[in-house]
Amino acid sequence: MLGKKPASSERILILGLGVVGYYLAKRLVHEGYAITAVESDGALVREADGNLDARLIRGNAMSIECLREAGAENMDYLIAATDNDAVNMMTALISDRFGIRRKIARVRSLEFGEQESLISAKDLKIDLIIHPEELAAQEIARLIKLRSGNDIIDVAKGQIQVMATRIEDGSPLARRKLKEISRAHREFPFRVVAIARGMTTIIPGGDHELLPQDQVFFMVGNEYLPRLMEITGVHQHQQHRVMILGGGLVGRRVARLLEESVEVKLIEKDEQVAEELSFELKHTEVLHGDGSDSNVLISAGLTDMDTFITTTGVNETNIMACVLAKHLMNAENKEAEARQSKSIALVNNEDYLVLAGTMGADIVLSKQILAGNEILKFIRRGELLSVARLHGFDAEVVEILAAPNSPITRKPLSRLDPSFYGKIIIGAIFREDQWQVAVGDTHIRDNESVIVVCSSPHLKDVQKLFLA
Repeated sequence: MLGKKPASSERILILGLGVVGYYLAKRLVHEGYAITAVESDGALVREADGNLDARLIRGNAMSIECLREAGAENMDYLIAATDNDAVNMMTALISDRFGIRRKIARVRSLEFGEQESLISAKDLKIDLIIHPEELAAQEIARLIKLRSGNDIIDVAKGQIQVMATRIEDGSPLARRKLKEISRAHREFPFRVVAIARGMTTIIPGGDHELLPQDQVFFMVGNEYLPRLMEITGVHQHQQHRVMILGGGLVGRRVARLLEESVEVKLIEKDEQVAEELSFELKHTEVLHGDGSDSNVLISAGLTDMDTFITTTGVNETNIMACVLAKHLMNAENKEAEARQSKSIALVNNEDYLVLAGTMGADIVLSKQILAGNEILKFIRRGELLSVARLHGFDAEVVEILAAPNSPITRKPLSRLDPSFYGKIIIGAIFREDQWQVAVGDTHIRDNESVIVVCSSPHLKDVQKLFLA
């Protein structure tokens, strides 16, 4: 929870400028932290040099001299985010000798850092171990087990729900302004907090209009979720048939998490891997084939599936296979009016996240961003607590405390400074011992907790609004 300005004097050393390291560096620089990054790949250093206001060093993360050059002895945090588990764990040990207080390491293997592991995080002098593939698998499994095929996120201890759905051409909400929709449904409070349209994420105001194919996030109190689903045309049903494309670390882990409670089929292109998985996954039907081929998908029983999940290591394959599968499932599904099959795509290029959503994937996940957000949450403890990343949107949900006499406390939401329009939206407040959805007439008081949705680049605007 945010109660003070971020400690911009805190210094963070990032090892590795791959997807995770670069994502973290970009976010932390924007929030005012002093960043030093070490990367051995000259091309990545040159790319970052033109985009990051950070000190960049080309060198070996395992080199003690390189760490000295980076000023390791003066750092507050280490984030070891190279692509090598051993390097990340070893540099945490070395960094402990330099006196760095907090060490974070990205580790793909689940054999390290868990409570039952032979070598624990404490043994490795690591305060937080991040397993990106496990985070992605757990998140996909969570989504599958939800009440509907749409993305529903619990925030505020489950008292507030954030629901994503696509606006279809025949939707009663299509081509209507948000203020018109709000007036038509005054019987319960809800807010549209984000819209993904094309490659753009919109933090909307009352004059914004919902268009067909928009992917929209609604915020609503838990007790009113069924009513919201009714007016948006979302149908609740228990998913029980899942097809996974790709038997890598994420795909096989998702199958293992689901196979005892959900009917799972997994398609793997590599024949040897498929054979291994058929022995490893006792309750999953493993098929060998090219999941980007429509004939293979149909032969595998795609049209009987509730959810199609792509977890291959190729972004383009994941996106296009989702588009193809969604088309085939909905075209052939005889119950399409009652149940629209859903798709989940794993995309590891941040620039593709919104694109994948607008092309047809219902939910888009990035294991690197999931990992990055867990690290950001750890660093922001006592400052900024990220409640949830809006999947497929360049936006996030944060919980924040309204400081006494801060700008947010001076006027009702409808009369706030127009400069914040399109940057942030107030979703809910904690008042009278419960969370409630905020509306235009809501006037936030000193020291109240608030749920805010903002486009990712505008976290500083949130702080400006909520700090005295």
